[in-house]
Amino acid sequence: MSRVALDRGWSPRLTDATVLGRWPQLVGAEIADHCTPLSLRDGELVLQAESTAWATQLRQLQRQLLSRLAGSVGKDVVRRIRVVGPSGPSWRHGPRHVRGRGPRDTYG
Repeated sequence: MSRVALDRGWSPRLTDATVLGRWPQLVGAEIADHCTPLSLRDGELVLQAESTAWATQLRQLQRQLLSRLAGSVGKDVVRRIRVVGPSGPSWRHGPRHVRGRGPRDTYG
C-alpha cells in the first residue's frame, strides 16, 4: 500500500491526514480537548482554539508541539503552527449585505 501511495504521489497527503486524524494521540488529550486542527498545507498547521486563553497558551507551546509532531510523524511535515482564536458571531443575516455600521447606527 505504501508503495502505491509513493508511486502516485499520495505520500504527503497521507502524512497530512495522519496528523489531522491522529491529533489526540499526537498532542495529548488535554490539548486536543481545547483546540481543533483545521488544515495542514505546505508545512503550516492551522489550529483553532476554543477560547482566547487557549489560543495564547497554544502560541506559547508551539516549540514543544513542533518537536512532538516531528518525533511522531517526521521532521518536515509540520514546520509552522498558526493559531486562530474562536470566531465571533456574525452581524450579517440573509443573502444581501449593505456596507456600513449596521444596526449600531440607529442607537442614538
